[in-house]
Order: sequence, then C-alpha cells, then structure tokens
Amino acid sequence: MLADDIAQLSSIGRSSFSFADLQQRVESSPSALKAALARLLKKGEIAMPLRGFYVIVPPEYRSLGCLPAEQLIPDLMSCLGEQYYAGLLSAAEYHGAAHHRPQIFQVVVTKPRRSILCGKVKIDFVVRKNAQDIETQTRNTPTGILKFSTPEATAFDLVGYYNKCVGLDNVATVLVDLAEKLDPIKLAKIAVSSPISWSQRLGYLLNLIEAGSVSEALAQYVKARQPVRTPLLPSADIKGARTDNRWKVFINTEVEPDF
Repeated sequence: MLADDIAQLSSIGRSSFSFADLQQRVESSPSALKAALARLLKKGEIAMPLRGFYVIVPPEYRSLGCLPAEQLIPDLMSCLGEQYYAGLLSAAEYHGAAHHRPQIFQVVVTKPRRSILCGKVKIDFVVRKNAQDIETQTRNTPTGILKFSTPEATAFDLVGYYNKCVGLDNVATVLVDLAEKLDPIKLAKIAVSSPISWSQRLGYLLNLIEAGSVSEALAQYVKARQPVRTPLLPSADIKGARTDNRWKVFINTEVEPDF
C-alpha cells in the first residue's frame, strides 16, 4: 500500500517527496499513484503545497492541514533548486522583534513565485534579485535547516518592503526591538547590497525610535555616497514636506511606532 511506502519514508527521516520520487519507489501506473495520493490527501495524511510536491503530515499537524512553514520551506526550496531565505516579519520574529506573530510566512527569493496556501499555512514570496548575496543565518527545525536573514539584513528588508510589513508604523515598531540586535558596523557594511534610499530611510527611522547610536556608521556611509533626497514614504507626495538633512529624507508622512 502507498501509505506503507510513505510511512517508510517518514521512518528514515524524510518529510517530503515528489511525484517523480514516488514513481521510482513504487511499482504502479501514474494514474493509480495519483488516485492513491488523492485518498491520502483527503485523509489529511499528506499535503500538496505545490503541484507534484508532497509533505508528510504527522498527526500533531493534521489540524493545520500541512507542516508548519519553517519545516516545509527547506525541502520545498531544495526541490525547486532556488535560492531563498525567510525574511521580513518572519525573520524579525526569529530575532525576537515581532509584537504579533505574522499571519503569513515571508520568504525572499530571486524570481517571482505565487503565494502558497497549504491547509492553514500561508507563505508569501518576496522577490529580491540579489537574495543569494544577502547575509543569513540558520535555524534547526525537526525536518531540516532553515535559512533566515541576519538582524541587519532584516532591518534593510523591513524598510525596503515596508508595504509587505503592514506599513512604516509597524516597521518602526519592529525596529524598536530589533535595534537591540543590530551591529552598527555590520549594518553599514551590508548597506551596499541595498539601494541607498533604503539606508536613508532606515537611518531616519532608527533616529526616530531613539536608536541613533546604532546608525552612526550607516550615517557615514550615506554621507560618503552623497545621495539625492528621497521620500520617507515613496507612495506619497513630497510637496510641502520638510527635510531631514542628515539622512536627506523628505518627511512626507508621520510615522508613529508603538513603543
């Protein structure tokens, strides 16, 4: 029975498999395999987050309808052969800087990919063309090793993708806690991997939340680059906005972090 073959995979530490894997292991026609998989999907013993890719769902996660995102992502991205890291609010949570648990798990990749809904697990993919160059660290999970952005890289992504992070108010709120983990030298060192406008906005927000000491080296980096002025909120008009001269930022919105 197919259930026995999948149980055997689980017994040797496998938490996922592809349809191609199964065809090599099981002597059965493709149509018969698909029918058997459909029955196991209906029972909740497996889940299919992506066409042709299946995860084994242990009893403790049956109510979730899938493996947790952090356990699913390493195998999925390995199967796809894509560079990735868990980032933005998901990475901030790992650094102890999320006031509320994110409802969507955020993964940064190098090219567009549709969001995934697997049972109650929601995964959103954010495109960053140089994702492979961003500094990461690792976290052990029951099914593998997850890569996620360092505190400094996370800070830049929060600012750069503020619209994926519930807006600048929430970004500033998360930075309040994340600032404690930031290394000023590392922050300035990795600034080159992001647009200069991200450094300008990040520096301004760090000053706003009274974490200016963290941004001293970043301020020197911005000063050396001599950037043009940039809006704090790119989507808003700059007409009549005052300017922060240190960071060359148009203050075209009021940011109110939740301290």
